[in-house]
This record gives sequence, C-alpha cells and structure tokens, in this order.
Amino acid sequence: MSISILPPVRRWCGAGCRCAGNTASGGKEHDAGERTTSEYGPVTETWVPKTRKGLTLVYTGEGKGKTTAALGLVLRAVGRGMKTTVLQFIKSPQRTYGEQITLERLGVQVRQLGVGFTWTRTPEEHRAALETAWRTAKQTVMSGEYDLVILDEINNALAIRKFPIEDVLPLNEVLEVIDHRPSHVHLVLTGRHAHPEVIGRADLVSEIHAVKHYYDEGVPAVKGIEF
Repeated sequence: MSISILPPVRRWCGAGCRCAGNTASGGKEHDAGERTTSEYGPVTETWVPKTRKGLTLVYTGEGKGKTTAALGLVLRAVGRGMKTTVLQFIKSPQRTYGEQITLERLGVQVRQLGVGFTWTRTPEEHRAALETAWRTAKQTVMSGEYDLVILDEINNALAIRKFPIEDVLPLNEVLEVIDHRPSHVHLVLTGRHAHPEVIGRADLVSEIHAVKHYYDEGVPAVKGIEF
C-alpha cells in the first residue's frame, strides 16, 4: 500500500550489482522492493507488509509518553507506506489536537470517540460514547483495511470503575479481537492500568514510569506538548 503524498522510497545497490547501467563509480538507484543481484547474491528483496504476523503492542504506566510512543509508530509506519488509523477512546472531538492536524496532512485518519475525562460528563454520556467507540474500533480492526491500528487510551476505558462498562466495552470482546483479528494487522493499545489479560496477549509491553512531571509544580497542559 502507498500514500500518494509520499515520494517513492529509493535504495542504492552496491558497486558489485549486475543491474543495467551500473558503473564502477558506485551503483544504481532502485525502487524499494525491486530485486537486484550482485556477486554476493540479492541485495534487496520485495517487501510484502502482509507476510508477517501482526504484533500486539501495549504502552501503559503512570508516566507521560504512552500516546506519544504510539504516534511515533504511526509516523514510522506511514513512512513505510502502511495504512494506519488512530482511534482515541477518551479524547473528545470538541477539542483540537496537534497529532490530528499533522497526521491528517499525511493521510492518516484520527478519530476522537470519547467525551473527555470521566468527571466531565454523566455516566450515561460516557457509556454511550464507549459503546460507539468500541463498535467502531472492532469494525476497523476486523475489516483488515489497515496495517496498523492505534486504540488510544482503551486501557483507561477498560479500567473505569465509576460506572459499569462491561456491557458497552466487554473485555472478552477486546480479547477476541486481539486473538482473531486479520493476521497482518499490528494493534497498539495505550493507556494506564492495562488489564492483565491484555498484557498476557501482548508481544510487547512498555510500562512508562513517572519519575518527574511539571504537573506536580502546577504547570498546566502545554500546547504542542500535551495537545
């Protein structure tokens, strides 16, 4: 898959390449994925994104940087021509976010499906938003349309205890999607308090610890850093 706004990736073969037009001065440029040969054998191979099993990655912990890490993966994936989307379970579409502005310029859809922090709306509003968010997330992942799907702050949503969420965001369904999604889909789940069963299914779990934070000094959320 490719995104039209990105130029073709180019690679250089070595001076030993047998490609047409090669010179002794240093090689020839090829499109990424084009097979070339040298006296040592092939120097590039066709890259087929869907030949490897999709990974499950979890970013959790009390420290800042979980969503930031996931967004870094998006940037890397887009650079490799992978189709990517970001679904945000807590953030509200009533606000603007720097990551959405940037990623949509790169052709990545970022959707805010929440209504904000749990203390800002009624339980009924949160439950309705979570039900819609999970329905959207499940359809998105299982469609197989994307190579990388970010479920941002889904761990926070699964950990809500102020009101019941099991009927609108069932843990067993989340686990089923992790287990039975299309094999090429890389899935990233971010947020504090990742459920042990989610952690148990992950290929990678990074726990970010809060060593020091400017919030503790009374510094509010900073534009361009938090949002």
